[in-house]
Amino acid sequence: MTTNFWQFDTNYWFTKLNSSINGLNENEAAERLYASKQNKKHYSALQKDFYLFARQFKNPLVLLLIGAVILSAFLGDYSDVFIIIFIVLSSGILSFFQERNAGRVVEKLQSLIALKATVLRNGIIKEIIATEVVTGDIILLKAGDMLPADCLIIESNELHANEASLTGESYPARKEVGIINTDTELSKRTNCLWQGSNIVSGTAKAIAINTGKQTIFGSIVQSASSRSETTFEKGIKDFGFFLMRITLVLSFCILIVNLLNHKNVVESALFALALAVGMAPELLPAITTIAMSAGAKRMLAKKVIVKKLSSIQNIGEINLLCTDKTGTITEGNISVHSIIDANGNPFTFAQKLAYWNAFFQTGYNNPIDEALKKINIPSENIPEKIGEVPYDFIRKRLSIAINTQNEKLLISKGAFNEIISICNTAQLNNGNSLPITPLLPTINKLYESFGEKGFRVIAICYKTIQHTDIIINDEAEMIFAGFILLQDPIKEDIVNTIEKLHKLKVQLKIITGDNRNVAKCIGLSLGIKKPIILTGKDLLKISAEALPQKVKRVHIFAEVEPQQKERIIRALRKTYTVAYMGDGINDVSAINAADIGISVDNAVDVAREAADFVLLEKKLSVLIDGIKEGRKTFSNTLKYILINTGSTFGNMFSVSIASLILPFLPMLPKQILLTNFITDFPYLSIASDNVDAEQLNKPGKWNLKMVSRYMIIFGIHSSLFDVITFLVLLYGLKLKEASFQTGWFIESCLTQLFVLFILRTRRNFFKSKASKYLFWLSLIGIIITITLPYFNFAKQAGLYAMSIKELGLLLFIVAGYIFTADILKVWFFKKYKNN
Repeated sequence: MTTNFWQFDTNYWFTKLNSSINGLNENEAAERLYASKQNKKHYSALQKDFYLFARQFKNPLVLLLIGAVILSAFLGDYSDVFIIIFIVLSSGILSFFQERNAGRVVEKLQSLIALKATVLRNGIIKEIIATEVVTGDIILLKAGDMLPADCLIIESNELHANEASLTGESYPARKEVGIINTDTELSKRTNCLWQGSNIVSGTAKAIAINTGKQTIFGSIVQSASSRSETTFEKGIKDFGFFLMRITLVLSFCILIVNLLNHKNVVESALFALALAVGMAPELLPAITTIAMSAGAKRMLAKKVIVKKLSSIQNIGEINLLCTDKTGTITEGNISVHSIIDANGNPFTFAQKLAYWNAFFQTGYNNPIDEALKKINIPSENIPEKIGEVPYDFIRKRLSIAINTQNEKLLISKGAFNEIISICNTAQLNNGNSLPITPLLPTINKLYESFGEKGFRVIAICYKTIQHTDIIINDEAEMIFAGFILLQDPIKEDIVNTIEKLHKLKVQLKIITGDNRNVAKCIGLSLGIKKPIILTGKDLLKISAEALPQKVKRVHIFAEVEPQQKERIIRALRKTYTVAYMGDGINDVSAINAADIGISVDNAVDVAREAADFVLLEKKLSVLIDGIKEGRKTFSNTLKYILINTGSTFGNMFSVSIASLILPFLPMLPKQILLTNFITDFPYLSIASDNVDAEQLNKPGKWNLKMVSRYMIIFGIHSSLFDVITFLVLLYGLKLKEASFQTGWFIESCLTQLFVLFILRTRRNFFKSKASKYLFWLSLIGIIITITLPYFNFAKQAGLYAMSIKELGLLLFIVAGYIFTADILKVWFFKKYKNN
């Protein structure tokens, strides 16, 4: 790491880093990139696979089981060693391949949203992936760009950067060329730009000094790499620990009781461990990862890129979407309707001013300037640009200085109120210039009337100047040239799309900087008969305590300042689960404040970086698909939890209780693990299962109380049928040890497989279609379970052939279980439908 670089000028660093104002050459840059990669810890694909495979066995219960099996082999009991190790390895391999595929989906998604940086190479402007910036690169920066390295400024123009991630200071810091003392604190190093910060306004050229982990931000991330858990992640983590505690306590008690009953020590230990492995929700992390990656893959096909995989569950929870109107409610194709003077008459000179201002500006691309560049103006000599004061969200205007050969002009365009505030004269289309004060009533009336007709209105002004070095203070005593009327019609299908959102129980609120008249016009166009509008000025008068109640009734927030968006979102979160969609610098704080942040592919870097999801098309219909996929992922993950806590937990609990009563173990350790193995295949396919429409049509929320009730009710139901099985096998059929264990093995496997079809839907199971993978894998598991005892090699697992009568009775019990479980399930979800 190069330290204290702010104390030297740029010429020093050009020499030191063997660079120049034209940047590095391609060969030198490639060599430096290769050298930087050599210094990083890099894992090959094979190493990554090995670590992933090893991670499948990090569960301490599994490790204890393997250890106990190996110990029993040393003590001379080899019968179970190979069978148990084979089952454990097979389960690990199955999970490994599923998780590896999930990981590859995530890598693909990350590559699609990689940040870019604009650099100079051999004097040629080039766009590269931000992580490929090397020391000595010359970086070109504009508003909205994220900093890819710690840099020293070479050139700057009204440059302001947001360094809140490093300094904690939320107000943008002014940056400029200079030399700073060595001991200057971080927040006052005005000649530096830091990785992790972003450009708020202005333009700059800078030289990269430190990259990667050598940057201040990189070292902070390395020492404190953590991320916040989503609501769903925390819920399943807590529930997983809850089940694990029950499992460990129960298994330990079973072990102690079996030992007190003078049962074989090794067999008792293996039984307790196998029981713990069988009951523990060991597939929960894998199921969650697989479900989320499968959801991310489906969402990508529907033009939604998942940036943060863990957020998939949260997008299914949202019941309020906040968005700007441009590109979502409207077509997003802004066009110039007309440019008129203070009396409302067409003004050719004002058209030229607007065109030149848009043509010469070098800030970030925006649809308004693109529309102004399409104005047809008379062909004449193109003026020379001599200066620029970039747009920022405080001034809300952009100024360009030009030399027309006849005179030097300063041209400013921006928000109507901000332009009017710097003008003292108005020029009409007949060439007359008048004091602006008498004209203000007419000008303001025109402005309001344009808004009522749905036009977005900005203003243009100018003045002659004598100098070429322009600054913000030059924006004074200007001449008002006129209005720029912009139109952006609402989308033809937007009313239908909003109706689809409402069917998903998602409300829509619009947050815009446009005036209340434009907002009202939009509201009426959307079919809102009496749109309730709250302006930025109104917000200032509302207390923090009253705001959460006030914002619930509002349809559209108008004339909103960027910093007010965050306040609105935080107030709405008191009532709703909020998604915010934005693509500009002024949207970043709101994106961060929302439960779910959404941006679009062509958004500024800082907005895309802050978002959880990136839309490849700025359409609400795309987002609707994303919400449905999020709910599908949530629902499928919840299925595993409910099935695991219902049938599996109930079965294993019954086995443990039976072991206390019987003079022999109700199931051998290897049979418990074999049950686990056979059911693992269809359980893992839950991630891609079909979901009923009614579950997609409302937000899904993690509810521990509901899951706990479910576990108790269905656990008791499962245990009841296990007791019936116990009584039939022991007293009805009077089976001995091996046959009893075989019967219970069959009943446990079949109930766990059939319960998949019952508990995967809230309807009657025959009214909902399972996915083909779940259906066929479950069917294969059922066939294996029934036929396995009839093969000679099954004796190695302690399984023996059953008579037709015995098997028929077991199947009758299973049929009773299926019938009653389906009735109980429908009753349960009707009773707790609000949960």
